[in-house]
Amino acid sequence: MFKLEDKLDVKTAKQLSSVTLAFIGDAVHSLYVREMLVFEKDDKGYNLNKKTAEMVRASAQANFFDKIYPILTEEEIDVFKRARNTKKGTRAKNASVGEYNKATGFEALVGFLYVTGNIERLNYLLNYEEEKEIKDEN
Repeated sequence: MFKLEDKLDVKTAKQLSSVTLAFIGDAVHSLYVREMLVFEKDDKGYNLNKKTAEMVRASAQANFFDKIYPILTEEEIDVFKRARNTKKGTRAKNASVGEYNKATGFEALVGFLYVTGNIERLNYLLNYEEEKEIKDEN
């Protein structure tokens, strides 16, 4: 029986296809953004959906990835690059090919950290901008 707390070891996770990691990473990132917005402000569903869409679109993910890239480990960069370079079965709707590929790599990284149970690191990366601003203020 599967339970939400079940996780994979790193070796097994690395054997998953990049598309599979991006698939789960997309869901994890979307849930993260949705929860963050709800915890910040109780708003109408329409507004929450609009803000979520702005934050999880490929161009926004690609832009966010550029900010966290300097702090990634070699392993994380490898996961990202493998997914970024994978031939995709779909095309970007509202993003350039480069943004779409970078977003796919970002989603795979999120998926990899999630399925391996590295939630502390995932939280650190997803909150990096906010934490950086706090450090810069002090």
